[in-house]
Amino acid sequence: MLSPGLPQGAVPRLERPGPLRDRVYEALLELITTRALQPGQHLVESELAGHLGVSRQPVREALQRLNTEGWVDLRPAQGAFVHEPTEEEADQLLTVRTLLEAEAARLAALNADSAGVESLEEILAQGLGAVASGDVDAAVALDARFHAAIMELAGNTVLAGLAAQVDRRVRWYYAPVARRRGAQSWAEHRDLIAAIADHDEQLATRLMREHTEHTRRSHHARAES
Repeated sequence: MLSPGLPQGAVPRLERPGPLRDRVYEALLELITTRALQPGQHLVESELAGHLGVSRQPVREALQRLNTEGWVDLRPAQGAFVHEPTEEEADQLLTVRTLLEAEAARLAALNADSAGVESLEEILAQGLGAVASGDVDAAVALDARFHAAIMELAGNTVLAGLAAQVDRRVRWYYAPVARRRGAQSWAEHRDLIAAIADHDEQLATRLMREHTEHTRRSHHARAES
């Protein structure tokens, strides 16, 4: 079953006809990364198929793919469960994220034009609005957009490709601490924009490193509490 309190209509029913395997995979992955499906939660094929409006076969195939990628654990004689990340896994991923994002900030400060800075400021305004209204889901999504926009301004496709590989897992780890980070995270975003607008590569690198480290420490603090 999905987490209690999931808004009505939050689970997409997939349209027919057409191949379903990839779309079922994407739907389940989105439910996992947004924590509509919680770490450790038992995933029952028949229930998921009913929620998504498909047969059990594409659900089974999607779960096998998610298992291969580390999102789902398949346990003999027990079934499928959302993976529960260890602190070591989180620490390793968020450390790599710091390296990638710091370099992206440096390149963004080197390359950004006025239009690029304006796009960051627009996301900032929306993020502050989401925080003010207590819309954590929107704040998490906008945080991902903000970092993706900086990666785009960096202009390095290889770096962007590497960042894309960890982006969803970062969202997965960030969601539980988003409320705690709240306005402070977006204040740090504002400082980053100023450094990028001033083309200050060193400052942008340092601020991004500190920003991502704050998220990593918040994650560990939540786990310890």
